[in-house]
Amino acid sequence: MSSIDRSAVENYLKLFIDASHGLDLVSAKSVKAIVVEGNNVSVTIELGYPAKSYVDELAAAVTAHLQTLPGIGEVKVEVGFKITAHSVQQTLKPMANIKNIIAIASGKGGVGKSTSAVNIALALAAEGASVGILDADIYGPSIPTMLGLSGLPDSPDKKTMLPKVAYGIQTMSIGYLVEADQAMIWRGPMVTNALQQLLRDTRWEAIDYLIIDLPPGTGDIQLTLAQQIPVSGAIIVTTPQDIALIDAQRGLAMFNKVNVPVLGIVENMSLHICSQCGHEEAIFGVGGGADMAQANRVEFLGALPLDINIRQDADLGKPTVVAAPDSRAAQLYKAIARKAAAKLALRAKDFSGRFPNIVVLNS
Repeated sequence: MSSIDRSAVENYLKLFIDASHGLDLVSAKSVKAIVVEGNNVSVTIELGYPAKSYVDELAAAVTAHLQTLPGIGEVKVEVGFKITAHSVQQTLKPMANIKNIIAIASGKGGVGKSTSAVNIALALAAEGASVGILDADIYGPSIPTMLGLSGLPDSPDKKTMLPKVAYGIQTMSIGYLVEADQAMIWRGPMVTNALQQLLRDTRWEAIDYLIIDLPPGTGDIQLTLAQQIPVSGAIIVTTPQDIALIDAQRGLAMFNKVNVPVLGIVENMSLHICSQCGHEEAIFGVGGGADMAQANRVEFLGALPLDINIRQDADLGKPTVVAAPDSRAAQLYKAIARKAAAKLALRAKDFSGRFPNIVVLNS
């Protein structure tokens, strides 16, 4: 019996689409090794995004796919993942100890952006990434409440701050530094300086993804982030209703103008699920987020329900991804997180850390 040709295996893998980003495994550069011994084949796949809950499923699917190749014998597929730093705005460089910064934004308030940001951060951590979240809403910080945290952060050197940690993710917020009922009556420059200090004076430790929860709108903080903070990508959160979509479109346009790639759109509150009977009703409209994604040629990352449990979990300081990890909502957050990270993994990588700094000294 003749042996299987390696190129035949590779060509067959080109027919397998990774649902997380929509490309085949070869084009996505996920196939790291193909070993052929007679008719037996071993394949090593390395994803560029965290996928702890997905690797076994993917390995089984690729195995089943290869077993349909005529003449093939035993098939062994190993799937892992490795997260790398990706390129940012051309005039900036990634920060030390932070591989990727992802901004989560909305055009208007009240669309569930912060709740989505926290659950996406926790979902990335659950999928195997090292994650941090920075609460950039200086006027209305909500991350401490959602994560059940309070009190001043530690500062061993009296110059920098240690991030507070909840459920395995590192966090920083102005909410740790001021009283909960204190009004932040600051002008724009003070707010943007505060954001920069919170980011740069925090001793983040080996973070794969830093999620920045932006305040709604396209004002000073958003422009500061886009122009002075190295961002790898952005996620837009909206609801299906027309007025939210109009404002979300402005946010998307802002990121396009400053060359920050939009990784995708999340449609929140897409369906109301009755807590008594389970009836589903699209009270804010149908398909607005998906239509917006299609019109702008960006990924539709997923739709989330208007579920009382999501709100209650956040108010109690234990968001849904950790409060009910096997729930439908938690699985949706994980799928959204994987898709966003997978879209980022397809973008250009940052290689600045591979080259030594060259210093010219006058003798």
